[in-house]
Amino acid sequence: MTDLVPLGVGAWAFIGLYLVSLIGIGWWAHRASEADTLQDFYLAGNGFGFVVLFFTLFATQYSGNTFFAFTGATYRIGYAWILSLHFMTAVVIAYLTFAPALHRLARERRYLTPADFIADRYGNRLLTLLVTTIMLVVLCNFLLAQLMAMGRAMQGLARDPGGTAYTAGVIVLALIMVIYGTLGGLRAVAWTDALQGGILAVGFLVLAALLFDHFGSLGEATRRIMAADLAAGTRKALVPDAARCREWLSYILTVGFGICLYPQAIQRIYAARSARVLRRSLAVMAFMPLPTMLISLVAGIMALAYLPGLEGAAADQVFGRVLRELQTHSTLGYGLVVVTMAAVLAAMMSTADSALLSISSMLTKDICAAHLMRDASEAQLTRVGKICSWTLIAILIALAVALREAASLVELMDRKLDLLIQLVPAFILGLRWRGLRGGAVAAGLVAGVALALTLAFADLPFTSRGKVWGFHPGLVALLPNLLIAVAGSLWWPPARPTGVARR
Repeated sequence: MTDLVPLGVGAWAFIGLYLVSLIGIGWWAHRASEADTLQDFYLAGNGFGFVVLFFTLFATQYSGNTFFAFTGATYRIGYAWILSLHFMTAVVIAYLTFAPALHRLARERRYLTPADFIADRYGNRLLTLLVTTIMLVVLCNFLLAQLMAMGRAMQGLARDPGGTAYTAGVIVLALIMVIYGTLGGLRAVAWTDALQGGILAVGFLVLAALLFDHFGSLGEATRRIMAADLAAGTRKALVPDAARCREWLSYILTVGFGICLYPQAIQRIYAARSARVLRRSLAVMAFMPLPTMLISLVAGIMALAYLPGLEGAAADQVFGRVLRELQTHSTLGYGLVVVTMAAVLAAMMSTADSALLSISSMLTKDICAAHLMRDASEAQLTRVGKICSWTLIAILIALAVALREAASLVELMDRKLDLLIQLVPAFILGLRWRGLRGGAVAAGLVAGVALALTLAFADLPFTSRGKVWGFHPGLVALLPNLLIAVAGSLWWPPARPTGVARR
């Protein structure tokens, strides 16, 4: 976004009005709260209907940073990145393997956090602690990366290479997010997700129209890329080779089962008003990768055809280059860029606020209530949750400002799916097989996490670009994880079942 033409007063007024409106939605959600309880604050009481649930699931699955990353990936590898359509669709399919059953249990047994299901299903404190720890590590890292992305977005909009706009952007956007989040809890987050999803839809639909108006047809862009392929010996417009196909399969499985196990995604499953509402929302979600991912794919293809020459990290800024082309093309293009930038900030904030609320709920329910404040009332625990949100966001703001240039945090964030996919046995298999045992799942989880991190960070002969023969380390590590969980459950002597395992 550093290539954008500086925005005028009217553009900044539009973005500022949008940000202020989020606090207003938070206050509205606060007034709509039904009780001062953890259930009302973190799961919106009786839950969400179809429209709000759909938008909050959509905002959880897609972030503003995703569009920049996916456009950059298309620019680097060409049409092969159409795999993003498949792995985003796989997320919905993965939901359907466990979400309806988990929702039924959550409504019956009043689950609040993901660890509530683990504790109830297995009765194993070690496994519950492991699952909570992995989710907290993933979410804290993820939230930090989102704050840094929001700061860089504001830095690009303000055209400030010195970093003042970055710092101001991190602080202001994080404060707005934590204010409306602590005012209205999940209700406020979901309502702002609905607004942010609407802005995203409008911004990117108009973007698609202007891309074709400015650059021309997709066929002509493809012919230009094929000519460049012939000259350079590349395959960006050709059928992918075997190595790329292995990578496709790895992405489909890893992203599909990883994203659906985000703590905030699981809590959205809990928050559905009914199983029918959940199924309807997931049915519509199945169609969303087509318009959403196709737009980022088309933007990357157009940039590859008409804005060649970007290499390495510069390719990740190609979305900003495309927006500049449209911004200088016409008054409509300039207005589109303003709406798109608001949409990008909206998507980043909708991803970050969901992560913050999930972290707060786990710290409050799974740590404070379970170990430190066992006799506290619901109202006291709700206040503790709000204090946790403010304390955590203050720490992460400081880290985001101090580590502005640190790439290692972003690289570590890329490992979040390798960690989350290790939870597949505990959640998905545990819902389907009553004989699965907590001790065996814990042993498999430890082995899977250790192997995934070793493969990701160790410089081994059979690894390349953080993958094992094209497969994600987490997917490779899931195999021994599953083997240990299944074999251990079959071998260990039976014990008295606990919780939902009795059913």
